[in-house]
Amino acid sequence: MKVLVFGHSGQVATELRALDGDDFQITALARADTDLTDPAACAAAIEAHAPDAVINAAAYTAVDKAESDVETAQLINAEAPAAMARTCAARDIPFVSISTDYIFSGAGDTAWKPGDATDPQSVYGRTKRDGEIAIAEAGGRYAVLRTSWVVSAHGKNFVKTMLRLGAEREALTVVADQIGGPTGAAEIAQACVTIAKTLVSEPEKSGIYHFSGSPDTSWADFARAIFDTAKVPCAVTDIPSSEYPTPAKRPLNSRLDCSATKAAFGTCRPDWHKSLTRILTQLDFPKD
Repeated sequence: MKVLVFGHSGQVATELRALDGDDFQITALARADTDLTDPAACAAAIEAHAPDAVINAAAYTAVDKAESDVETAQLINAEAPAAMARTCAARDIPFVSISTDYIFSGAGDTAWKPGDATDPQSVYGRTKRDGEIAIAEAGGRYAVLRTSWVVSAHGKNFVKTMLRLGAEREALTVVADQIGGPTGAAEIAQACVTIAKTLVSEPEKSGIYHFSGSPDTSWADFARAIFDTAKVPCAVTDIPSSEYPTPAKRPLNSRLDCSATKAAFGTCRPDWHKSLTRILTQLDFPKD
């Protein structure tokens, strides 16, 4: 199966490239290969490579910067995926695109289901929501996979930030009122592969799905787990989000109900403790 991946050095794209093999051949497009701000170029790349499936692991993920760079975020998060989806629909091949918990309001404490009303509170969330709508309207074989709190040994993410700060300081303050499921990029990549393969023979399973790590936790408790597992002696003090203001509003409730994903594809929520242990091993933690 030949799969074209939009994205190359991002967390999930990196893990997708690691899955390249005889049965699942990955071609990953970097920014130098295809301009994500040019939807027509994205469509042309699919036509040129003629893959059996497409996975969109690329996005404008600079959440705060997006508040002042709306046009670029809209192009990359909404218009480019729309063009990809339409091209895949015309070729009748599966299209899997990664989305986010930011498309919800973040209110309450109940896990969001795929069919719940969206109410994004940031430019990033709105542009990703617009992309979801366009993908569904393209009418092809598709899956939008919403996930949250992505972590890995690659790129920039919370685990690596905590390890860096923990090496510099004896104590940190971390927000404790944002709750969600940390999700390993490797697990997301594998889920995307499973979904793409399934949609080849079962197009009726097209739709929006959720995938996040288990159990749900706070950023502060996740930080404590990182330091405990890595054996980094850094204390964590809980603070509310109001004490850590950012240009873009973060959702307080990022819990995702992933039961539909398990039912359709047999993909269970991964235990983030296991993901964290693997990531820390890759990063050579705990140190000798």
